[in-house]
Amino acid sequence: MNIKISHQWLREFLETDATPEQIQELLSLSGPSVEKITKKGDDFIYEIEITTNRIDMASVEGIAREAFSILKQNGKKAALKLPDFKIPFPGHIKKLEIIDPGKLLPRALAVVIDSVRVGQSPSYMKDRLEKSGVRSLNNLVDITNYVMLEVGHPTHVFDYDRLKTGKIVVRHAKKGEAIVTLDQKRYVLTGEDIIFEDGKGRIIDLPGIMGLENSVVAKDTKTIVLWIESNDPIKIRKTSMRLGIRTMAASINEKNPDPSIAYRTFLRAISLFQKIASGKIASPVYDIYPSRITVKPISLSLEFINSRLGVELSFEKVRKLLESLFFKAEKKGEVLLVTPPLYRLQDVKIPEDVVEEVARLYGYHHLPSNLPPMAFVKRSEEIEKMFMYQEKIKHHFKSIGLHEVMNFSMISEDLILANELPVEKHLAIANATSADLSYMRTHLMPSLIQNIKQNEGKKEVLHLFEIAKTYLPRKNELPEEEYKLGIVTNTGLDDLKGIIESLLAEFHINSYQLKKSSHPLLDNAQIEISKEGKWIGEFGRLKKSIQLRNGVKSTVAIAVFNLSSLIYFAKLLPVFNPINQYAVIKLDLTVSGRIDIPYSEFINIAHKEMKYLEHIEFLGKYKDKYSVRFYFNAKNRNLTEEEAKKELEKMKKHITLTT
Repeated sequence: MNIKISHQWLREFLETDATPEQIQELLSLSGPSVEKITKKGDDFIYEIEITTNRIDMASVEGIAREAFSILKQNGKKAALKLPDFKIPFPGHIKKLEIIDPGKLLPRALAVVIDSVRVGQSPSYMKDRLEKSGVRSLNNLVDITNYVMLEVGHPTHVFDYDRLKTGKIVVRHAKKGEAIVTLDQKRYVLTGEDIIFEDGKGRIIDLPGIMGLENSVVAKDTKTIVLWIESNDPIKIRKTSMRLGIRTMAASINEKNPDPSIAYRTFLRAISLFQKIASGKIASPVYDIYPSRITVKPISLSLEFINSRLGVELSFEKVRKLLESLFFKAEKKGEVLLVTPPLYRLQDVKIPEDVVEEVARLYGYHHLPSNLPPMAFVKRSEEIEKMFMYQEKIKHHFKSIGLHEVMNFSMISEDLILANELPVEKHLAIANATSADLSYMRTHLMPSLIQNIKQNEGKKEVLHLFEIAKTYLPRKNELPEEEYKLGIVTNTGLDDLKGIIESLLAEFHINSYQLKKSSHPLLDNAQIEISKEGKWIGEFGRLKKSIQLRNGVKSTVAIAVFNLSSLIYFAKLLPVFNPINQYAVIKLDLTVSGRIDIPYSEFINIAHKEMKYLEHIEFLGKYKDKYSVRFYFNAKNRNLTEEEAKKELEKMKKHITLTT
């Protein structure tokens, strides 16, 4: 996220002799990136990029703290001026009851302020809000925005009288409950959203994101509730993104700002309501903080720091750098114990984070630019073989006109159902970024079918392939990952069969067995390929019902191979067979009608029955006629044609024809 702050506003908290241009340069070198400076009258506006991990800098005070540390390190005069705010004397006129039975809020701060006067904000406040990109509304609302920009935590005010019950109840919304936000837009909630209600079921706030129309301050407001809460950042982001409400408050709250900054923001807001709106404290100060954050030091050695930076820094130098960032650094023997400030706990957790802080303040531009020594990591023979054969498969398919596709490893529930597969046998992703990417693939076929659908009409002939992993769930273990090869065509089963035969021939896989398979996505025209009892793959024609459910117009033929099994039997070089010096006799067999046995079984029977049979070739089909050529050969003599014909007669008895 980007913030805009005024140079004059920054100078209220930072005394320095650095010019705006120098502040931009030095901050960008070692801290937040100052994207742009714009001169506006006698002031300058900084536009600063705040990274997700440094939400503590999303304020004037946060930038002042950072600039103080960086400017001093770079030889500029700098002094930090962060005022202390006094805890207000409690009042006893109004009562407020805060009920959070589920402990949904890490911290909640509230106070009732009476006798407020609604009006225009002072000109300096309007000017600073405008320069920061925030529209001025009235002094009550402007104060909440002002302290958010100045101190760094979102703040909210309720009209105390419009709350009616004097209660704020924190709970999850009920599915289907509706709210109307202060910009008069209606939203429907789910059971995951956190809301505030008044104890009688009336929702009064969508906390951390936006106030509601029924509790917002108005022109006649006399008494307000100043409210700040810390939120569950994950729930804030989910609600904000799902509803499409992207306020600055939501952007900050979803990054988990420090609860101690919430308290400082709270005190600053009270002082401004007293000063600008003539408010009077009318209740005790409520501070519900069930689990206070504790800070544990991070232990690391000087050698650990220097080995990663490539420089030799002394303990004293490292300590001074860290203490200038408001870290506590203590040396115990050879160990440095580093304790980050509360507002850095979300960002600095491990020794490497401490090294990063030392590096950036020391100056990345001061670190040597030596490359680390080269290291060779030898992969296992199995992995090397897997990647080598993948490349060879890709080159082969490219040479015969196929195109490679690369799909996500995740698919949607709709796609699983469209392919008549059981959803419960897929591994669900707990934090899916999209409904389209919510389950890990157990098959390549659904994605390949979608590839055909997406490319129909763009090209007449589609021959596609993919090499990717599938993920099979295992109880209490990581999923079983298997490399698969998928092939899909829109030109028929015969065409796919030719592609498969070319693949098997390219890797010299022969003497394999074919038999009918039972893949759930394929119709009756499907075949399994195996060798020595090991499953290699299967192919067939897509079921008509699945074709229609996927919205595919053309007939789809599809194949899937287990890549490990394919590689197991693959050979880069063929086995040498010496040329037979004796004559080969070729005999053709043409039959009319229907052959009752599968072609694969026909081949197996032929080789068993005919001892001189060398090879069988399917010549083709015309209407109901099938032509097959048999090659006969003896290894030690010339075979006669009569002997070959007798061999062929042995085969005919296995063929039952319907003419």
